[in-house]
Amino acid sequence: MKLALITFLSAVTLACAADVPITQDELVRRTQELYDAIVPGNQAPWQKYFADDCIFADEKGRLLDKPKLIADITPMPAGYSGAIKIEKPQSRIIGSTAILSYDADETETIFGQNLKARYHVTDTWLQRNGEWKIIASQAHRYYEDPAVGKADPKKFTDYIGAYELAPGQTRSVIAEDDRLFVERNGKKEQLLPETSEVFFRKGVEGRILFRYASTGKVDALIDRRNNEDVIWRKTK
Repeated sequence: MKLALITFLSAVTLACAADVPITQDELVRRTQELYDAIVPGNQAPWQKYFADDCIFADEKGRLLDKPKLIADITPMPAGYSGAIKIEKPQSRIIGSTAILSYDADETETIFGQNLKARYHVTDTWLQRNGEWKIIASQAHRYYEDPAVGKADPKKFTDYIGAYELAPGQTRSVIAEDDRLFVERNGKKEQLLPETSEVFFRKGVEGRILFRYASTGKVDALIDRRNNEDVIWRKTK
C-alpha cells in the first residue's frame, strides 16, 4: 500500500512537472529581465531562459547558438549606458509552446549623446521537463529615415533631366523652388537631402546619388539599395 502511494505521488509530480502553464505577463517579465541584464553584462538570465539548443537570429543578420549568444553578453564600455523596454507585447500560448512578439525600444547614451532605436522581436518558448525556455528568437530593426541635411539648390540644374533604366523604363528629376523631386509613372516623391549630393525618400530604405562623368556633367542617377546600385542613365 505504501509503495503504491509513493508510485502514485511520483506520477502526479511528473505530470505536474510536464505541464506548467505560463502567462503573457510572465513571459514579458522574464524577457524584460533579459534586457535589463544587457547593460551590466549579466549572463545569468540568458543562461537561465535560453534552451541549450536554441537558435538566435539578431538584427545584424547573425545566427548564434547558445555559447555564442552568452559570450556576446558583456558589460557596456565606460561612458556608455542605456536601456531596452518592451512595448506592445502579443502572445500565443498553445500547450507546451508560447510565442511572444513585441517591440523593443532602446535608448543609449554615449558620452552624453543620446541615441534611440526600435526593434521587433519574436521569441518562441518551449516547455520541456517542466521548464519554459526560449528555443528560437528573431529580431529586426525598424527602418528610420536619416536626419535631413542641407541641399545645394545651385546643383539642381545638374540633376534635372530624364533617366532610363531600360527601354520604356524611365524616371524624371525635377525641381520646384528649393526642393528636388523624382517622378515615375505619375508618382512624384521628394528627394530629401542627407548631404548636398546624397538624397533619400521618406520611408524608403536606400539612397539616391547623382554620378558625374569625366566631362563634369551628371550622366547617371544611382539608386543605392543595401549597398548595391541600380544605375539609371541620363538621357536628357
